[in-house]
Amino acid sequence: MPHTPAQGTHPEAPGTASAYPNSGPPAPYAAAASTDLPAEYTPTERDLPVIRRGVNDGATLAFSTDTEPEAGGAAADDEGPGPLYVVGDVHGYLDELRTALHEQGLIDDEDRWAAGTARLWFLGDFTDRGPDGIGVIDLVMRLSAEAAAAGGYCKALMGNHELLLIGAKRFADTPVNSGAGTASFQAAWLLNGGQRSDMERLEDHHLQWMSRLDAIAEEDGHLLVHSDTTAYLEFGDSIEAVNDRVTEIIQRNDADECWDLFRKFTKRFAFRDDAGPQAVHELLSRYGGRRIVHGHSPIPYLLGDVGSEDAEDGGGPDIQGPHVYADGLAIAMDGGVTMAGKLLVVQLPLAD
Repeated sequence: MPHTPAQGTHPEAPGTASAYPNSGPPAPYAAAASTDLPAEYTPTERDLPVIRRGVNDGATLAFSTDTEPEAGGAAADDEGPGPLYVVGDVHGYLDELRTALHEQGLIDDEDRWAAGTARLWFLGDFTDRGPDGIGVIDLVMRLSAEAAAAGGYCKALMGNHELLLIGAKRFADTPVNSGAGTASFQAAWLLNGGQRSDMERLEDHHLQWMSRLDAIAEEDGHLLVHSDTTAYLEFGDSIEAVNDRVTEIIQRNDADECWDLFRKFTKRFAFRDDAGPQAVHELLSRYGGRRIVHGHSPIPYLLGDVGSEDAEDGGGPDIQGPHVYADGLAIAMDGGVTMAGKLLVVQLPLAD
């Protein structure tokens, strides 16, 4: 089902630190308002900077995978692991997620796991901005059980919006030390697309599941992270150490400590420009892998393509696949579904 993004720019709330620190000035964006969304849906406004770069500027180039799913729902050799798939930021767009998973043969017409031994990784950011974040979480949790029963798996990483939702639920309007004035998780969550309907439907088992998500993983030479930042280096010298440290911080339930974790996970754009390849090498040399795969920063903003303001001409940016950049070392997976882009579900490795 097509969706329509919100309008306007993101105002800075008085006395509240931006939930995207160090991300630069707000970007202009406009689109037609939707009349088909539920009454409780509260659309966010844009808060990301536009990086005015051409598609082929510098070391970046746009790639799309032409790998076809195998017959029978991404089936694989019984003697080895199944094919590897990754999913970019979903942000509550459940219908778009279901469509994308179905197109890749990962789920059937009843939204059940249909991919046998395939491996599926979500890169985080399940909620906020879109209308049904809890529905997305419920689907991912169910697919995780069904995939395991079929000999495959469906796993997920911790995104900054998972931290934001956890913080909003646990700490509400408790003041935190933002480094730029008084802030709270509740205010940051609302400013960045928090949906009241999600909060009303959020249950303990959702919180427990999110709180145990890993922050970083490595599969088949791909280092999987949510954010395009080197901040992961601050949390440990190995993948296991980073994941243990992040889990420990969340479980300790200290508002300031959780805010600092959230703040670091919101940093972005570490892999672009001339210093990008070196930043990627720092992560790969520490944690392993040959390429880094991330979500978080929408491809349209990495490319300076924020779409048209005239909804009648087809609307958003033309995103067909992941964006490969930083001398081919980084793969961006956030197709900009929140701005009428594309929710990406692709098989790795990409077809070069």
